[in-house]
Amino acid sequence: MNNLHFSAKLFTQHLVLLALLGASWAAQAQTRVLINPGDQGEQSRFAVYNAWKGAVEQALRKAAPGSTTTAVLSTDATADLQTTRSRIHDVFVAPAHVVGSAVRYGYAPVLGLERSVQAVLVAPAEGGITSLAQAQGKRLGLPLQDSVVTYLLRGEINAANTTIKRHFGPLFQTRYQDALLPCLQLRRCDVVAVERAVFDRWVAAGEKLRVIMETRSAPGLSVAVREDSKVNADAFRAALIESLVAGAVLSDGSKTVVLKGDDFNYVSTLGYFTPRSLGGAQVVEAEAVAQLLQRGARYIDTRTDVEFKAGHVPGAKLVPYVEKSAKDADYEAALDQFDTAQLGADRGLDLIFACNGAECWKSYKASQAALKAGFTKVHWFRGGFPEWRDAGQKIATGG
Repeated sequence: MNNLHFSAKLFTQHLVLLALLGASWAAQAQTRVLINPGDQGEQSRFAVYNAWKGAVEQALRKAAPGSTTTAVLSTDATADLQTTRSRIHDVFVAPAHVVGSAVRYGYAPVLGLERSVQAVLVAPAEGGITSLAQAQGKRLGLPLQDSVVTYLLRGEINAANTTIKRHFGPLFQTRYQDALLPCLQLRRCDVVAVERAVFDRWVAAGEKLRVIMETRSAPGLSVAVREDSKVNADAFRAALIESLVAGAVLSDGSKTVVLKGDDFNYVSTLGYFTPRSLGGAQVVEAEAVAQLLQRGARYIDTRTDVEFKAGHVPGAKLVPYVEKSAKDADYEAALDQFDTAQLGADRGLDLIFACNGAECWKSYKASQAALKAGFTKVHWFRGGFPEWRDAGQKIATGG
């Protein structure tokens, strides 16, 4: 009886071990794909997603044989920008600002749709608004903040040494760009920001409109692959072109174009980049962070739990900053959630706030919250975890 009990126990242990090995093998052989169709209507978004999903899966079967593909649909480019820095996904199919961020953090562009994207600021032709300066204080209509149009416009407005909130009056936002035309027609908006292609379509339909400001062009929907993944970029490109030609993505007459990292230089300099200074706090780099930690400073990681477990600074404390406010200096802190009680009671302790790089606003906002809560030694690690990783510092994983 004892021998039977021992054998059953040993057999069970073997099954557990095999299951763990199988799970490990499956995780290693899995290619993770994120697809964000960009600014599309609800039905169009799912149609575009399914078309790209089929093409990418077919291409990966050739470029990464033996690997299983897990594709997810995203409608939140703001969250996607964070995952590029964490390098959670192997392949991105996304608008230019997401892929541009991915290129900065170890991804190689593969290809994209030939149609580029340009954001334009539009006003009624018969009105008196003919320039950005004359739009000051006017009512502005925008796609949501994660749209590539809003990303490009915000970047150009910031380059003009102001912000959307400071320059314009009341703001009207909608997920779909075509909803901004009625906003102009009903005089709820004085100016709106849309893609050049949308503006051209409106004018072709007889609308009397004019462009009062335009950004430079950025690539259209693009594909990038993580450079250290098991997917060979060249083989994937060749297989993907073949599957796109045979599939539904190009059924509207669209064409593909091979892209390089330089094609994303413009879009990579715009959008969500944080300021280079923060009043009341000291901006620090990786070397200074290491020295502060040796002296007993506390490192506050404001990212998500998933990002933290994937890799973090040893000894870091996870205090997520739940961000709903706009990514600019005029953000409304009341829209966000950050538990300053988790920072401790010692207002004189050295605190280091970090997230996922210069375009991640969570640590900037958390630093502001700490200053308002009375902490006097606030250090803002603007480069965050990517800078720490790139500096060759030790990395911890797990909870």
